[in-house]
Amino acid sequence: MNVKIVENEKELQDAYEVRKEVFVDEQNVPLEEEIDQYEDEATHFVLYKGDEPSGAGRFRIVDGYGKVERICVKENARKTGAGKEIMHAIEAFAMKKGVPALKLHAQTHAIPFYERIGYEVVSEEFLDAGIPHRTMKKILK
Repeated sequence: MNVKIVENEKELQDAYEVRKEVFVDEQNVPLEEEIDQYEDEATHFVLYKGDEPSGAGRFRIVDGYGKVERICVKENARKTGAGKEIMHAIEAFAMKKGVPALKLHAQTHAIPFYERIGYEVVSEEFLDAGIPHRTMKKILK
């Protein structure tokens, strides 16, 4: 597995392909909500398993925090450490940028995954695209 910071249109389309499969096809998030107005300002990440795009995520700086968004892994790559690889790449990128802490909106079923890698819940439950979420935060070392 290899996580890349998106550098060209093909890699960006690979990231979008994974996001569409997971969020739009599997979770019924409307495409116009999934691909949003923040795409151009975000740094995108794509995980490849061989030549196959298998995971994705994006990162933005919002109000002094690193905001981790759109973390997803295709079904055939889940439970392989792919999600952790994506998160480690984003965290390393954020640390290079001097970001002191990260926030994310975790789907409630994914909270244990994020807790295992050092995130803590800092909000009540809320709906995003009709899916229950909670805000989580991690202070970077």
